[in-house]
Amino acid sequence: MTAKSMDSLLVAADTALRTLFARPRATRPCNTVAESPNTHLSAEDKATSGALMRVNHVGEVCAQALYTAQAMAARSSTHPQRERLAQQLEAAGREETDHLAWTRDRLDELGAHPSILNPLWYAGAFGIGLLAGRMGAGVSLGFVVETERQVEDHLASHMDRLPISDHASRAIVAQMQADEARHAREAQHAGAVELPLPVKLLMKTAAKVMTTVAHRF
Repeated sequence: MTAKSMDSLLVAADTALRTLFARPRATRPCNTVAESPNTHLSAEDKATSGALMRVNHVGEVCAQALYTAQAMAARSSTHPQRERLAQQLEAAGREETDHLAWTRDRLDELGAHPSILNPLWYAGAFGIGLLAGRMGAGVSLGFVVETERQVEDHLASHMDRLPISDHASRAIVAQMQADEARHAREAQHAGAVELPLPVKLLMKTAAKVMTTVAHRF
């Protein structure tokens, strides 16, 4: 194993440990949260928001795994733009760390808990990201585009389901939507290829399973 490969493995292991066991810290504030008034929520509304924000937190756990794995695969490839691609993926991953911190903090505020299956979600997402990354830069970026588009749709559905008075959770989801849309545009401009329909449907099915289970556990 080369020194570069060892470095990549150590980075991947460090990211996994920090994502699953350390307290995430945002590098930027969610400005829309600061502008949102604190509102008293009923026990029922707190339970609804807590379940939805747990699902969103799981999505961010998976995002850390996906971007880390794809960046690692990019660096191990022979593509001439591999370092630029890896840096783009890592930059997006850092923004996803903000989402991870915001959703975790909101879970605490709502008295809700993260998914007990987070290690399983992380491992699965890492494997998928590594596979996508090894299929070439265009496919890897195409995977980012499709993932972010599906996440946008998922977040939009949460905006419909979150209690109207839960301004803080709604503000976090709104900021996440804007960031995910930008990540998709950046990946598209960087040379993403369109994924086949069966792959898109498989991704949607896997996401549905994850969100359904994470809503409760």
